[in-house]
Amino acid sequence: MESQIPDIVIGRLPIYLRELWRMEREGDRITTSSHELAERLGISSAQIRKDLSHFGEFGKQGTGYHIHYLIDRLTEILHLTHEWPVALVGAGFLGHALASYRGFQRRGFVITCIFDNDPTKVGKTIDTLIVQDVAELEATVKSKNIQIAILAVPADGAQETTDRLVKAGIKSILSYAPVSLVVPAGVHVAYSDPVVQLQQMTYYLWPEKT
Repeated sequence: MESQIPDIVIGRLPIYLRELWRMEREGDRITTSSHELAERLGISSAQIRKDLSHFGEFGKQGTGYHIHYLIDRLTEILHLTHEWPVALVGAGFLGHALASYRGFQRRGFVITCIFDNDPTKVGKTIDTLIVQDVAELEATVKSKNIQIAILAVPADGAQETTDRLVKAGIKSILSYAPVSLVVPAGVHVAYSDPVVQLQQMTYYLWPEKT
């Protein structure tokens, strides 16, 4: 069943989960509704109900959703019931910031190794991790059984690095490189490019008249 669920639906589940965590931290109620989630997220209540219905029944009409139960179920659906080790490739300014970001571990992801091809960065410590030479990438990824990688390298080296990650057993890549990557079936790539996102936003803006 899960293989037939559209990627766009899967993409909204972490957004629901994040908001439910916020509700739970607020601590002033134990249930919520699709209408409340819709108001907080800017997504229609019908869309939320339809998304969740792909995975079964989570609430009752008139009583809504039990927040903690829905958190547990979404956590299971997204396979977040245990911590995932992550390999980070790129120890520049962006890589340094990503390695130091505490939000990953709070959400079930632990950066366990960092790689770079710059001799001036190799051997340096970022947070508690020593930057390894990228030549050690394959052996380290395999020995640690890592399936997720974050790519924070320049565009001209992104595809080659991706090919090496895939051969080493990586199945999911979050890429900050400003280039589209080619990967085989079964490997998932997500992109984070603030320039592209800004360009999407400017479509809705009118340039100022001079």
